[in-house]
Amino acid sequence: MLAYRAGAPILVRQFLADVARVGAAFGAGGSVLNVCADRYRFAVGLAAALVAGKVSLLPSTRTPEVIAHLKTFAPDACCLTDEDDCDLELPQVRFPEVRAREPARKSTALVPRIEPGQRAAWVFTSGSTGAPVPHEKTFGSLLDCMRVEADRLGLRPHVSHAIVATVPPQHMYGFEASVLLPLSSANALAAERPFYPADICSVLAGVPRPRVLITTPIHLRALMAASLPIPDIDLIVSATAPLSGQLATEVEQRCRTRLLEIYGTTETGSIAVRRTTETAEWRLWPKVRFEARGDETWAQGGHVEQPTRMCDVIEVLSNGRFLLHGRLADLVNIAGKRSSLAYLNHQLNSIPGVLDGAFFHSEAAGGDATVSRVGACVVAPGLDAAAIAAELRRRVDPVFLPRPLLFVASLPRTSTGKLPQEALRSLAAAQPKPARAV
Repeated sequence: MLAYRAGAPILVRQFLADVARVGAAFGAGGSVLNVCADRYRFAVGLAAALVAGKVSLLPSTRTPEVIAHLKTFAPDACCLTDEDDCDLELPQVRFPEVRAREPARKSTALVPRIEPGQRAAWVFTSGSTGAPVPHEKTFGSLLDCMRVEADRLGLRPHVSHAIVATVPPQHMYGFEASVLLPLSSANALAAERPFYPADICSVLAGVPRPRVLITTPIHLRALMAASLPIPDIDLIVSATAPLSGQLATEVEQRCRTRLLEIYGTTETGSIAVRRTTETAEWRLWPKVRFEARGDETWAQGGHVEQPTRMCDVIEVLSNGRFLLHGRLADLVNIAGKRSSLAYLNHQLNSIPGVLDGAFFHSEAAGGDATVSRVGACVVAPGLDAAAIAAELRRRVDPVFLPRPLLFVASLPRTSTGKLPQEALRSLAAAQPKPARAV
């Protein structure tokens, strides 16, 4: 079994036939922007590109500015899409419609061989100028990473798990955990990308056990708040944002399962795991090593082929273990005192009654100097500013109390649950004045 769609199995022979059909639809160019929303179709497009010797392009967003940069980076790129109204300004290849099925017969197609050194993808991060920065991923390095991940997640060989994911396959975490992991470890992926709690439960119920849910803290928080009957899940994996111990405990108890967190970056891919209910320490992949260079930490080894600077504050421990203390960009210094937005967010979201919340950093003119401060946006229908302020005073230094504290209906999270600082500042600026302050 290679995949499921609406609970129906898709066999390897169908996958190979689809790979051949999509490969035949590609033009002569060497690069493919794969924007298929259906996870199975994305996987077919990825495999078809590999077989055809083409490189998949995986940008972090699809904004017109990013697409313009991609056209400069890969002028011969085409866009593979399963959307009827895709508006990206690239030559488009529509995912071929499936013809009427012929009588079933045993396939004689062979699984194509891909050389480990073949370039499989360019993944892109945003540089300091906002222009996408490319990072090469070879087929061999991706497979090496997934072999370790399968082992660290406890996916047993010769046992096929059905992998359901709430994250898009174009995101590095979704690319690895919901596409490459099942394809490289004889597990089966679910074609759907459920978002709302009811949809997540429906897709899970439609696939057989053992089941794995690949998701994010924001999806888990919504799932817990929905109070729906949750199908049995044998493993839950979370990434893209820190997961509080409180939420992790609730998820494991409600779902009667293990919850593991994956740590990684677009540049490195996944490199560490922890069980949040048992320890704050992360465990690196066996061959990956951290090296401290002043205030910075660099990763190299195993599938991380080049020294790579990490953007987090990392405390390196012994035996391949480490602690995370927030992102370098999240560090805030107010009145000579330091904290991190990750720590402040953890304290805010630990307050009973807070459904979602996040701090943001801003600077304002104050006399002859620039004043640094933090604000926060919070989703807490049953609380008021005084109640939240009282709880925060118990948890954080007074200089880090949010000014302003804005009550909103929802936070502008991305599809993977991330929350850019600029989006929070824009949300705050759009709120009616005067705002409720702590």
